[in-house]
Amino acid sequence: MIAIVDYGSGNLRSVLRAFRAVAPQANVQIVDSAKQIDQADRVVFPGQGAMHDCMASLARSGLRDAVLAACRSKPFFGICVGEQMLFDRSEEGYTDGLGVLPGEVVLFSSDRGAVDLGGRPLKVPHMGWNQVHWSGEHPVVSGVQTGSWFYFVHSFHAEPKEAALVLGESDYGTRFTCAVARDNIVATQFHPEKSANSGLKLLSNFVSWNP
Repeated sequence: MIAIVDYGSGNLRSVLRAFRAVAPQANVQIVDSAKQIDQADRVVFPGQGAMHDCMASLARSGLRDAVLAACRSKPFFGICVGEQMLFDRSEEGYTDGLGVLPGEVVLFSSDRGAVDLGGRPLKVPHMGWNQVHWSGEHPVVSGVQTGSWFYFVHSFHAEPKEAALVLGESDYGTRFTCAVARDNIVATQFHPEKSANSGLKLLSNFVSWNP
């Protein structure tokens, strides 16, 4: 069973449709109980909106411990703020994350290089299609060419403390991490469920991935 975690914040329906498209024989469910997460074979952790609101929703849902257990034991896919929440903390509301991956989530700003060729600050949020360049090989990105286009909507992005965590990077005035991987975890800042064939290929690879 592929469990899409409903903790009160996430683009659940489009994620559900995407997984059902790539894995029509699989049992794909939106779940809202710890028992369902514990029973799942694979766990998908979407998120959208502000980091502090997502963390508060997760706390209210009572699913935090089940999500942390899944991070340790099952193929796990974080999407958008669901990726950001895996890190130690975020500048957005100075919010503590789950601390599964070492690093911080920071705001795009001109001080950090988010400027156009003329030196003018780029619009935040970073919204629309952008290219992703893989930092190495991984089963989940197998068959997806480096430089493929994916869909983004975000103002903040992760800065992992360990270079080995970086799976993919994109450019918005400055190079930034947009995909991470470690052990049984893969997570993306972009939305694979909204990224046409390249995104669907990633999700299809995740369904068959056995870390």
